[in-house]
Amino acid sequence: MRGLGPTLRARRLLPPRYPPRPPGPRVPRLCSGLTAGAMDELLRRAVPPTPAYELREKTPAPAEGQCADFVSFYGSLAETAQRAELLGRLAQGFGVDHGQVAEQSAGVLQLRQQSREAAVLLQAEDRLRYALVPRYRGLFHHISKLDGGVRFLVQLRADLLEAQALKLVEGPHVREMNGVLKSMLSEWFSSGFLSLERVTWHSPCEVLQKISECEAVHPVKNWMDMKQRVGPYRRCYFFSHCSTPEEPLIVLHVALTSDISSNIQSIVKECPPSETEERSRIQAAIFYSISLTQQGLQGVELGTFLIKRVVKELQKEFPHLGAFSSLSPIPGFTKWLLGLMTVQGKENGRNELFTDSECKEISEVTGDPVHESLKGFLSSGEWVESEKLVQALQGPLMRLCAWYLYGEKHRGYALNPVANFHLQNGAVMWRINWMADSSLKGLTSSCGLMVNYRYYLEETGTNSVSYLGSKNIKASEQVLSLVAQFQNNSKL
Repeated sequence: MRGLGPTLRARRLLPPRYPPRPPGPRVPRLCSGLTAGAMDELLRRAVPPTPAYELREKTPAPAEGQCADFVSFYGSLAETAQRAELLGRLAQGFGVDHGQVAEQSAGVLQLRQQSREAAVLLQAEDRLRYALVPRYRGLFHHISKLDGGVRFLVQLRADLLEAQALKLVEGPHVREMNGVLKSMLSEWFSSGFLSLERVTWHSPCEVLQKISECEAVHPVKNWMDMKQRVGPYRRCYFFSHCSTPEEPLIVLHVALTSDISSNIQSIVKECPPSETEERSRIQAAIFYSISLTQQGLQGVELGTFLIKRVVKELQKEFPHLGAFSSLSPIPGFTKWLLGLMTVQGKENGRNELFTDSECKEISEVTGDPVHESLKGFLSSGEWVESEKLVQALQGPLMRLCAWYLYGEKHRGYALNPVANFHLQNGAVMWRINWMADSSLKGLTSSCGLMVNYRYYLEETGTNSVSYLGSKNIKASEQVLSLVAQFQNNSKL
């Protein structure tokens, strides 16, 4: 189950569609020889100037055509680098007026020192807040009112994230604009504006096709595979938005099982036991795949909202349902492990990952030193072809994986993005499963391991607060035991 945030991969379902421009003079299409002056001129026309504080509620909105000009201009840019340059100029040249911020800040400080009455101080603080609003926010706000404008802004943020990843645009101004746009999208895509829809085999073909195409965790192989994933003992839900009706924004797949699943092949490959659901067999709901379809919504809390809404739907349908859990992949584990092995191999063969007895057992099977042989086997997934090697690796890989999930941190929170997502939601790191995903993707990305994050509904709120506030990870005895084994056997 892939987390939301920097790691939840999104697939673009359709080519970007830009809002139609009202009748009027057309903006010329741009070519590879586009000059910086042309971009600056377009931005000066499109980005509304910030009215004086006293006139903030009396200044008319810019003409719709000005915002549409920007949309048309941007849509005519075919090259990623050109769009990146335009966005960089927008962030750098049309942000906050730092002179105004300094002036208003000084005014607030002066009033505090004079012990002026509350109304005067509050107005000075309101002036400061007004000065802190970047100019481009006004442009985004007015574009959102155009027909198709919200969709355009989602795609614009996707382009911005791509440009940052490619290092076409960098710097604090760009990061600030991304944060502003993310904040605006979070308001527009809050839970009150989202519609929950269930997918069945009788749903429109267009919806089934989109669900199939956007599946980023366990790819759908064919129509029979898709039919099974929306059939008996399975549920599929997605969120849509009024700006993109019937278009999935984020999709969640659920398996209804007799207990908490420990193997993904039993869910995505095996046929359900019958065509008719027996309610008495359903004791657990397993969230086994969640996929964001729009990269521009990365970081917006759609996944958290979706899981909460689906839990409520399932409780209505199955009041007796007692267990809610994910069955999640562990992206990045193999890469992390290979990195450690490479570092230790360069340091005169230093070994701090495996015990002496484990090294001996692994070397007897491979015929080579541990680091030399394992790096190739783990990268390709070929190690599963040897039953002896699978047995020899189970102990060390289980404890290394437990440490990766529980002990490796980024700014105090779990390094693994999927773990971070579920822990933020209040789930418990409940069980690490050996040989849970035998697909090539599962073997090469996480050594075939998967993990259950269990949702104890009465504890999720407390767990979430503890994790977000104190960075405490709630984990089961199995996970904590494996972490203790790692600490006893490794010297990292």
